[in-house]
Amino acid sequence: MELLRLIEVYLKTTHMPETKFGRLAVNDPRLVSDLRKGREPGTQMIARVAAFIRGPQA
Repeated sequence: MELLRLIEVYLKTTHMPETKFGRLAVNDPRLVSDLRKGREPGTQMIARVAAFIRGPQA
């Protein structure tokens, strides 16, 4: 899954705990754990996670 790989790279790069990432990105501390277990994210969630990873836009 492309989204999970993107998240894993972000977590490794920033050293952010997975629960904190989920809480900040989509208000779901179990997000990363659930994705690893096979959860299929919707298009809105994918967009929210991608926007979080990109950071604030100028």
